[in-house]
Amino acid sequence: MPAYVIFIRERTLDPSELEAYARAAPPSLADRPIKFLAAYGRQDVLEGPAPEDVAIAEFPSLDEAKDWYESPAYQAAAQHRFKGAIYRGIIIEGVSSEGRAHSSRTG
Repeated sequence: MPAYVIFIRERTLDPSELEAYARAAPPSLADRPIKFLAAYGRQDVLEGPAPEDVAIAEFPSLDEAKDWYESPAYQAAAQHRFKGAIYRGIIIEGVSSEGRAHSSRTG
């Protein structure tokens, strides 16, 4: 089942750190089965406060998304992101081919 990595940038702290992140992060994706679905494009906020930017990437599974995020290569790059801005990061499992979501929550 696919999984989606979503990064929501709330506020920039240091643009030079974000530039360093932009250079360091792409090599962490080499040979990974990732598909970018949206990245820092125009947005129309329907509810809540507007974030500065949003990026969404698809991985084949939750485990593959977590493997990338926890990899030494990405964690080294992420240190620049942590210094450069306030983000929210989420990995969410998609729905099955039948259109049903798997839920680990009850109620």
